[in-house]
Amino acid sequence: MTLPQGLVPRPSRIPKTPAPDGACDSHIHMLAGRDEVPLWDGRVEDPAPNLLYADFMAAYIKQMQDLGISRTVVVQSILYGTDNSVTARAVADLNALNGYAARGIGLVTDAATDADLDRLVAQNLVGVRLNYVHGGVLSWAGVQAMAPRLAARGLHVQMLINTHRHMVELAPQIAALPVSVVLDHIGWPDLALGPDELGFQALLNLLKTGNVFVKLSGLYRLCPPPYTAADTFAAALVAAAPTRCLWGSDWPHIMLADAEQPDSATLLEALARVCPDKETWHQILVDNPAALYRF
Repeated sequence: MTLPQGLVPRPSRIPKTPAPDGACDSHIHMLAGRDEVPLWDGRVEDPAPNLLYADFMAAYIKQMQDLGISRTVVVQSILYGTDNSVTARAVADLNALNGYAARGIGLVTDAATDADLDRLVAQNLVGVRLNYVHGGVLSWAGVQAMAPRLAARGLHVQMLINTHRHMVELAPQIAALPVSVVLDHIGWPDLALGPDELGFQALLNLLKTGNVFVKLSGLYRLCPPPYTAADTFAAALVAAAPTRCLWGSDWPHIMLADAEQPDSATLLEALARVCPDKETWHQILVDNPAALYRF
């Protein structure tokens, strides 16, 4: 079966407000050429054609330079399943560059062994990802069972959920985990329901527990540019827990579905709109990721 092809990454540009020194892009994916690394049989998309790992890496480094980013969190792409080799390579290559630093988020199954988790740690991968929206190779029950072993290694859980569908039910269980939990894409809410929706309100309350973080990312999956339709949601998250907010570009913007391929500078400018002052801007881009990802 022929699968859809991802788009070539959009050229980067300098934003109106460049990021401060030490800023972190807390959510990207790194890809490779189709013949360089085996692709997972369960994927729904292939990487953009005619690009190799070196091409993706060069394009991302150019984006880092344009945005003013010097730290990065590389999140394992489901295109490769549990083969975390591209993510681990990208983390190592970025850490080898003068003035740059990187961490990674890996993907494991419910059956992950202690050796599997130790391998993540050795590769500078600091967490595991669960896709609660679309499913995948790791389940919520698997995360709950694995959580003590994650905690023992200083690993955390990164989750993709829909606040309006899942948060009311999951909030007490998330709060009970012995590890930090990072929620992707502002909780991927239904913007039409407004920020007073019970699930989004549950997220705001959960952030105040001190164990949960949220990424102000993925706005382009929720509304068209310049993403002002998401401002009230992002601003509410910042107001509720500025020390628990992170920012990510989600580059290179794979599996777009009906979304428009974004410009990462516009996504950074969307963050600037909801930061009330320079201190909050610095907190979200520098201080919070430095603490969570141990830069």
